[in-house]
Amino acid sequence: MTTTSSPPPPAAAPPGVPVLEARGVTKRFAGVTALSDIDFAVHAGDSMALMGENGAGKSTLIKVLTGVHQPEEGEVVLSGKPVRFGRPLDAQRAGVSTIYQEVNLVPLMSVAHNIYLGREPRRFGLVDERRMNADARALLNEYAIDVDVTAPLRSLALGVQQMVALARAVSINASVVIMDEPTSSLEAREVETLFDVIALLRRRGIAIVYVSHRMDEIYRVCDRVTVLRDGRVVHVGDLHGLSRVELVSMMLGRSVEKVRGGGVTAFGESVATQAEPVLVAGDLTRAHQIEGISLEIRPGEVVGLGGLLGSGRSETLKAMAGVMQLDHGGVVVDGRPVRSGSVPAAIRAGVVMLPEDRKAEGIIPGLSVRDNIVLAALPRLSKAGFSSRRAQDKVVEVFVRRLRIKASSPDQLVSELSGGNQQKVMIARWLAMSPKVLLLDEPTRGIDVGAKAEVQALIDELAHEGLAIVLVSSELEEVVEGSVRVVVLRDGRVETELTGDDVDEPHLLAAIAGRDEEPDAGTTDEEGPR
Repeated sequence: MTTTSSPPPPAAAPPGVPVLEARGVTKRFAGVTALSDIDFAVHAGDSMALMGENGAGKSTLIKVLTGVHQPEEGEVVLSGKPVRFGRPLDAQRAGVSTIYQEVNLVPLMSVAHNIYLGREPRRFGLVDERRMNADARALLNEYAIDVDVTAPLRSLALGVQQMVALARAVSINASVVIMDEPTSSLEAREVETLFDVIALLRRRGIAIVYVSHRMDEIYRVCDRVTVLRDGRVVHVGDLHGLSRVELVSMMLGRSVEKVRGGGVTAFGESVATQAEPVLVAGDLTRAHQIEGISLEIRPGEVVGLGGLLGSGRSETLKAMAGVMQLDHGGVVVDGRPVRSGSVPAAIRAGVVMLPEDRKAEGIIPGLSVRDNIVLAALPRLSKAGFSSRRAQDKVVEVFVRRLRIKASSPDQLVSELSGGNQQKVMIARWLAMSPKVLLLDEPTRGIDVGAKAEVQALIDELAHEGLAIVLVSSELEEVVEGSVRVVVLRDGRVETELTGDDVDEPHLLAAIAGRDEEPDAGTTDEEGPR
């Protein structure tokens, strides 16, 4: 029996006919219209971006296209023929594969077993392990995915697991691959591998539907875009020539002025005052994590921390916030030393931190929006040891309105909110403390473009009001567009500092890579396709 390393080409749609369509699709849940008269189409070999804020209808449309939900009106059409997928397995068998943000595979099984799950080659009624492993190895090699096919999936990094999920998707003779935030758990090298695989799939005539909040990825991977807003299609067309400002304006339903770090700000770059530093960090040292880091932060200043994963950015924030006990060095706020390794001492001094993992370290899922906001400020809102509900209500009302937190009421569980609104609740908690210094670790990670725009605009606004801010973000654009200066870290030490005209992506990339030469001009394009 012949062993094949890759599936046969997908069945071709007739010339000019989309390989996958939604025609007049409407979907309702409990009387609420999630999709309204949606027309969507993608052709063989195309890469279509599906854009919109959280709640715009992207996930619902994907679930209709893949058989998770059935539409009340309209139909799904595959290669010109109406189809009805009663379940996702029907869609897969018809050539429509989906890769979700969360890897949906079997952790205890091997890589090869996950790729061919339910389709294992058999010999004399038993799984032919040798052939299956050989097929899996050949398939992965074809897409430059380097992994041991006999290894249990759970032993692999999340990014590698995502690549295995992609290999499984293309092994099922897919004509369409839908990717929902596929790079959320990938390292930079793995992202490049993914993009290479996407290019190869397109050359083979496979259509790609790509969902991501990362604008640079959209411009790099896609050539067309469908924009949803409030469950309706508001734009379909070529992506090239469409600026990021125009694209985000369509998504939000309002005009914006500037795209920054994958989001938008209507305030522009914060201008630091010439005041004395509000926070001085001197010789911050913790064995095997950071060594001799010194920083000064002034009121009204947004200082970015640049560097690779493991460079010491988050550890520096934790040291300043009192989360990490230092071996040497310390933090001074307004001329007064702050006790090392004490979060309460840092908070009393006016230093607060928004952690990277809001679900594990930030929000308390079982509490309401109200309780999450006032949690840290309760001592200040109490009289004679008794909590004042009126004072709490006033604080909550102010910050829900100012940060535009979308909740049915302050008593709604915070776990029921979108990621962007959960992040706003966390910011509100610390703003309620009237801090002097706000430390932000990945403040826009995992939130949609609209919420990202609002968070970034809020950062600018707070800086203009005199708050000192330190920003860590894995998105280089967000760092350079949001900071007046950037301190670059490597191996737990300060490598260099970028100021003035040097605060741009080429200089930051060169500094992170340890290059001293002047970066080439024209290596970035803030408004156009990438």
